Amino acid sequence: MKRIVQVLLASLAVFVLAACGSSTSGGEKTEKLVVGASNVPHAEILEEAKPLLKEKGIDLEIVKFQDYILPNKSLYEKEIDANYFQHIPYLTQQVKDNPKYKFENAGAVHLEPMGVYSKRHKSLKDIPDGGKVILSNSVAEHGRILSIFEAEGLIKLKEGKGYEAQISDIVENPRKLEFVADIDPGLLTKAYENDEGDAIVINTNFAIDADLNPKKDSIALEGSESPFANIITVREGDKEKKSIKTLIEVLHSKEITDFIDKEYKGSVLAVKE
Repeated sequence: MKRIVQVLLASLAVFVLAACGSSTSGGEKTEKLVVGASNVPHAEILEEAKPLLKEKGIDLEIVKFQDYILPNKSLYEKEIDANYFQHIPYLTQQVKDNPKYKFENAGAVHLEPMGVYSKRHKSLKDIPDGGKVILSNSVAEHGRILSIFEAEGLIKLKEGKGYEAQISDIVENPRKLEFVADIDPGLLTKAYENDEGDAIVINTNFAIDADLNPKKDSIALEGSESPFANIITVREGDKEKKSIKTLIEVLHSKEITDFIDKEYKGSVLAVKE
């Protein structure tokens, strides 16, 4: 009986140690970090960062999302430790719409220049009078999108609105372009494939996921001066956690910035801090 008790106690000790965390090959404990991300390029960038994080004692688990609503919901419900899919204006709008979201920006990683696509025209200036422009129903993106059309001289926005502008802030529209904003961002590539408008404005992550090359296939592309860099978002108070700081450090490393530059060839721009 004494022997049986000793075996049981030994087994229990092994179980408890295993439950405390896994170990690296050097015997050091690893900490699990769960990050929610859009498929492209976010999850791909995180996959590249995995071995670098492993060396620093972080066991990264990536949860992929196909939309822009669930990543913040999952972060709020503590199903994930951080998410990587949104820029600051979108986060600001989400927190405004959902006061229970107590989130903060842990650091910017990359910029995805917004692109305009068309199966009918070679440039924005080719769009005819009354042409239909399809954009997402994400209100936080509208000023960003409209600024592209203003830069091309097709519309004029109310003074001082800039990136915060809405469709109602268009004060000059000589070609009477019709801006339609009632489609989910994830369905924009389908609208393009179906040739549903003269121009379709598509987020770069969805464009790449649909085998579109923003640099080559778009008829207009947002400039690199855009403030819409994609960030790592965490719950308030978690920004200073060692695992989060290590994640940001790795994502800003030369290895990852070089990967972004080489892999996406200008369609995704690394934020080098």
